[in-house]
Amino acid sequence: MKKQTSFYARKEDLEKEWFVVDATDEILGRLASFVATILRGKHKPTYTPSVDTGDFVIIKNAEKVTVTGKKKTDKKYFRHSRYPGGLKETTFEKLIEKKPEDVLYRAIKGMLPHNRLGRQMLTKVKIYAGETHPHESQNPNYLTMPNKEVL
Repeated sequence: MKKQTSFYARKEDLEKEWFVVDATDEILGRLASFVATILRGKHKPTYTPSVDTGDFVIIKNAEKVTVTGKKKTDKKYFRHSRYPGGLKETTFEKLIEKKPEDVLYRAIKGMLPHNRLGRQMLTKVKIYAGETHPHESQNPNYLTMPNKEVL
């Protein structure tokens, strides 16, 4: 009788690809969950939860990402200086003007595992506010969001 074995991905056997995603007129949460899936490697048949099987993702036009409802004025982002009374807050509107990459970075970070593997996966996302990026030598493939509906 033949013994059945499970597949377990190893770092040496994996090949990483590069993808480009255009964030123009995309909804923040939907884009972040799509990118997090690619970073984790869940789109591949070789997905293993405890191994970084994901690919690299380049996001361009981060300043053109949108949110629905009143989140543009009501959504708040917090940071703390680690001093007493050092809590600072800013709205989505102000943060997208000042640091548009940070909005997408925080959304994607929240959708990855909160451990050392998640931190390793987060290093594979490259976010740029404008149209250009310095990763043309990696020959990235272009991706579009699946099931995009007009709102």
